[in-house]
Amino acid sequence: MNEPATAIEAAVAASPLHQLKDELDIVIPTIRNLDFLEMWRPFLQPYHLIIVQDGDPSKTIKVPNGFDYELYNRNDINRILGPKASCISFKDSACRCFGYMVSKKKYIFTIDDDCFVAKDPSGKAINALEQHIKNLLSPSTPFFFNTLYDPFADGADFVRGYPFSLREGVPTAVSHGLWLNIPDYDAPTQLVKPLERNTRFVDAVLTIPKGTLFPMCGMNLAFDRQLIGPAMYFGLMGEGQPIGRYDDMWAGWCIKVICDHLGLGVKTGLPYIYHSKASNPFVNLRKEYKGIYWQEDIIPFFQQVVLPKDSTSVQKCYIELAKQVKEKLGKIDPYFDKLADAMVTWIQAWDGLNPTSASFSNGKTG
Repeated sequence: MNEPATAIEAAVAASPLHQLKDELDIVIPTIRNLDFLEMWRPFLQPYHLIIVQDGDPSKTIKVPNGFDYELYNRNDINRILGPKASCISFKDSACRCFGYMVSKKKYIFTIDDDCFVAKDPSGKAINALEQHIKNLLSPSTPFFFNTLYDPFADGADFVRGYPFSLREGVPTAVSHGLWLNIPDYDAPTQLVKPLERNTRFVDAVLTIPKGTLFPMCGMNLAFDRQLIGPAMYFGLMGEGQPIGRYDDMWAGWCIKVICDHLGLGVKTGLPYIYHSKASNPFVNLRKEYKGIYWQEDIIPFFQQVVLPKDSTSVQKCYIELAKQVKEKLGKIDPYFDKLADAMVTWIQAWDGLNPTSASFSNGKTG
């Protein structure tokens, strides 16, 4: 990095966002030693890490010295959740959502272990977590698009013609970050563009409009756990399942429908991370091929979902969504019956570990 680590650490410590270190957990799914944290040390060391170890639970995962963390493997998940552990995927990064469940903090930032610190066009290291927190602490504008992107960003405002009645915005539930270098492509696109790299840094954040779905990537993501946590379930993927690499997208479709219903916002754009490793497109194709086929039915399903007005909490919304998944998508393949049951089990497990969690409702449903 161009900047000395001590200078970065001083800037992080001086930031007003540093006070959120007691309100945010960082969730990392991994199968390997977490040496990548050394690059992130100036930004992430003040925070508590929840590491979810995938694969062989007897393998030792090494974490660099100086980080405050707790580590869970499959044996821990089985011990804590008992029979309900069946809803947590195995041999897939979807296992990360167990970290969301056991956290007790207001905010979650999740990052993959092949994501490094990116630099902006001036060469300055990007503090991804700080930008995520800025996104989450400022309102979203899902009901009317602002052509100057995020009106709450420095140097921006609402443009002429923007209704004053909507300028207060709504709470932001999700901050979706992007990536430089290796794009987040599906296997067919990887195969036809094996050398393509994303070098475009776009200095913009925007609210995804109400009624619009998006493909959520889980490798650089933050969310308000109190507002949307119970819906941030990454589904049944990986070992024993007919599909993989759709875990974050499934969660993204679910949370967007629920955010739209409850009057919450989703932002995308900044911050960037540097994605360092391209996964094998042939392995990915084996995991994705049913998802690529099924998504032509899944996406129209989510586009047409209507949640009842009495679904005034995330949990109620999610249970209703599970019911509709079983009714509508269960006709496509028995997998969706199993997934719908797992969605209900997830909520039961969430409420079991978080019995006093407040359910969000702002009265702006439908």
